Amino acid sequence: MARKDVLRRAGPGALVGLALVFGALSVGYAWVVAGHLRDDARETSRLMGRVFAGLNDPHPDAAAEALLDLATQVRALGVPIAVTDTAGRITAMDNTPLGPNAGEARLREWIAALDRVNEPLVQPGVGTIHYGALPAARRFTILAVLQGAVLVSLVLLAWWAFRWRVAAARDRLWVAMARESAHQLGTPLMSLTGWIAYLRENPETPARELIDHLRADAERLERVAKRFERIGRPARREPVALGAVAERVVAYFRPRLPTLASPVRLELAAPGPGPAALGDPVLVEWALEAVVKNAIDALSGRGGRIDVVVEAHGSLARVRVRDDGPGIPPEVRSQLFEPGVTTKKGGWGIGLALARRIVEQQHGGRVAYHPTAAGTEFVLEFPLGAAL
Repeated sequence: MARKDVLRRAGPGALVGLALVFGALSVGYAWVVAGHLRDDARETSRLMGRVFAGLNDPHPDAAAEALLDLATQVRALGVPIAVTDTAGRITAMDNTPLGPNAGEARLREWIAALDRVNEPLVQPGVGTIHYGALPAARRFTILAVLQGAVLVSLVLLAWWAFRWRVAAARDRLWVAMARESAHQLGTPLMSLTGWIAYLRENPETPARELIDHLRADAERLERVAKRFERIGRPARREPVALGAVAERVVAYFRPRLPTLASPVRLELAAPGPGPAALGDPVLVEWALEAVVKNAIDALSGRGGRIDVVVEAHGSLARVRVRDDGPGIPPEVRSQLFEPGVTTKKGGWGIGLALARRIVEQQHGGRVAYHPTAAGTEFVLEFPLGAAL
């Protein structure tokens, strides 16, 4: 496992280094090729000028000298060339990669390769000239290979960066989920621990006085267990009364809100138990609880008001959670629903990511954030189900 982590951390750096090396080689080699092309173009222009001047010279030997000079310059340019007579016999060749002892078969193969590069020049009654590409053309092939290597390195780097980002997001999600599970289980466990300590100090306390409190903590533990049991499984499909779900969430948080210093008010507006959405009641309650908890945390230490509004809107069942807190900084809004992103000191950044996953991926709904003049509003939308 540690080896994989080392490879994952070293991979992007290695690919960046590889891309830089290939890029530097490509640029350097392109500069060299451009220099050769400039030299070849200059020599070709000079050659054409001498040939043209020789062919137009009235001296009887000037034309022959110009043609001999042409042959010399062609050899100097490195152009592979071969001449065959009308019977197909090889009469001359130059710039061949084959040695002087090459056999007839290999020479014929080399000439056939030249003909595949350029169509041979046939001189009736004289023979055929077979010629290949300038050395600069071969350099272009090498340049194309180097640039292809740069492209492949960049593609691999992009792929690695994507995989690394996905893995990092998954790691943050697992860490956040572990912390969320500890938080979810911690509240009822601490309460049960408190009641046990109370019974030790007051052993004569009648059991009936504690039954309701113990039952509430046990039910809370059961709900938490059911929530985490649902992770990774297909969501259930049954009518979920959003008004009733919102009422349970509000009833759970109200006794736990500060009432003296920086008091927080939590209000519910719902038209009865409905409207109904089709989904998993345990997960829907978890998503709404996460959004309400986010609003409570935003008012921590300053107080304020939270309004939970349940309504039907066309074919949608909608739950609005508004608070009059400080709002969310603009630079965070684009990443608001990513795991691990939070504006709270000591926050885990799991609540909103969890709510979006439940509503959008498992219920086909939508979670949206709307900044308001004073505070924040989150809207949870579900496809409207059968009426209750």
